[in-house]
Parts: sequence; structure tokens; C-alpha cells
Amino acid sequence: MSESSLEAPVEGLPEAMVTMSESAAKRINVIVQSEAEAGEGMVRVEVSGGGCAGFQYGFSFDSGKKPDDTIVEREGARVVIDAMSLEFLKGSEIDFVEDLIGSAFSIKNPNATSACSCGSSFAV
Repeated sequence: MSESSLEAPVEGLPEAMVTMSESAAKRINVIVQSEAEAGEGMVRVEVSGGGCAGFQYGFSFDSGKKPDDTIVEREGARVVIDAMSLEFLKGSEIDFVEDLIGSAFSIKNPNATSACSCGSSFAV
């Protein structure tokens, strides 16, 4: 089965507008399971002003969907994105990367014209 056929569509939006890798889905499921006692069932991805490149990504836990939110789901993992952030994330893939120096969520954003070296902020 090809990787693209595994991508889950975004609720209420055209398929593949924002996707989540298998690695990210697995890691989110592990994290959410450990946070379940606190009532947090989803990961929220946000874009806000700041960072060294102009905009920055933020990740937090959330217990529910707000009226203007969109949900990206894969293998039971749920990511919620607000409408403003979604404009900056169109076409992006949420990934989880592990290497020798650590592990972190990353966003492969085709809209970013530049990014800081750590990958947590970007410019459009």
C-alpha cells in the first residue's frame, strides 16, 4: 500500500490538505494515552507570530474541538487545527522524527519560504 493511500483526509476539507505521517500518529497515540487521565484527547497544532523566522509552530493538548477547528485523524490519533493556523498549514505533513540527537514533531510545510535551523519557526 502506498504512503499516500494511508493519509487520512482532514474532516470537512478536501482530502490531503493536511496529513499526518504514520510515525506522528503512533507517537500521538502514545502521548495521548499517557495524558488520558487528565481528560486531554487530542493534540492541538497552532501557528502564531514569533520565533526567529516570523511565525512559530505550537503543540499542546486539548480535550475538544472548537467551532472553527478542523480535525486530522490517522490510526486513531487526532490533531486539531484552528482555522487561522490551517491557512498557514495547507498542504503540510505533521511528522515525528527520531534521530541521534533527539526526537521531535516536525511540520513539512510547502508554504514556508524559509525556516529557522531548529525547524520550530518559519516565514511565508
